[in-house]
Amino acid sequence: MSKQTLTRIEIADSLNKELGISLSESNYFVDQIIDEIINSLVSTKKIKISSFGTLKTRFKKSRIGRNPKTGEEHSISSRNTLSFVPSKVLKNKINN
Repeated sequence: MSKQTLTRIEIADSLNKELGISLSESNYFVDQIIDEIINSLVSTKKIKISSFGTLKTRFKKSRIGRNPKTGEEHSISSRNTLSFVPSKVLKNKINN
């Protein structure tokens, strides 16, 4: 694959070819997995996927930020953010 982005449709198409299931079933499975990940992040705030990594939510306090061009200050509201920590297995595969 020479593209920079992997889409839901491409994942579903891969499942369709590898497992021999219909495209509608593979789309359903991809959507269910993504929905489960989102629901788990909302409820438990942390997901560990073996050989891949950890997704977790973090709370960021409100703070004062600056526009780098003008130097003008403005308030950045508090919010939850998502962070990803790759596993050692994933790091090794990417670096080799």
